[in-house]
Amino acid sequence: MTRLSVNINKIATLRNARGGNMPDVTKAALDCERFGAEGITVHPRPDERHIRYSDVREIRPLVKREFNIEGNPIQKFIDLVCEVVPDQVTLVPDAADAVTSDAGWDTVRNADFLSDICRTFKAKGIRTSIFIGADPAMAEGAAKCGCDRIELYTEPYAAGYRTDRESAIAPFIAAAATARDCGLGVNAGHDLNLENLEFFIRNIPWTAEVSIGHAIICDALYMGLEKTIAEYLKRVHF
Repeated sequence: MTRLSVNINKIATLRNARGGNMPDVTKAALDCERFGAEGITVHPRPDERHIRYSDVREIRPLVKREFNIEGNPIQKFIDLVCEVVPDQVTLVPDAADAVTSDAGWDTVRNADFLSDICRTFKAKGIRTSIFIGADPAMAEGAAKCGCDRIELYTEPYAAGYRTDRESAIAPFIAAAATARDCGLGVNAGHDLNLENLEFFIRNIPWTAEVSIGHAIICDALYMGLEKTIAEYLKRVHF
């Protein structure tokens, strides 16, 4: 069964816009769990423009379900992950000034680096996932790096969904099938929403987890957080 992990970065963005602690990011994480989310995702960036490293330290001991930290494995990030020991770490090749994640790893070109990082985190007992595009070769490369899962970068799927959803999903099915054949779990995330989520899961039913943040917070402005999470769970657990 696919799990829904709620990325709470946008809640932190709203808090940081005014200073203070409104909205309370830790309370939001716990509320997401209370409303049925099966995981919490945070993505601290070097400039801490949304989730802060202090948020990660505060949230980690309080969440009861899966805690996933994603980010570019610079030394500061590696140290944080090894300190708090999340259930899962997702390696994302973000540039320091990236507005949002916009590409997956080239797991062949970066094989030595990613292999070292995977060994570091797996030695701490942390499930390790590598963020990749919908390319079977990148899934094979990820497996050779020693990770446990891949996370498919789904923005191209979301962009093509309304025009031709069958064509949009095809490369993701191929990459996900290759990952499965290599013994990897499959996660997915980026621009998944209430419109396109169920079709993705129906076509790749072995998806272990989807991580969704921006769309959930946007929908929550109109429906409220509790109802929004319930609606996303319907798309995942059909």
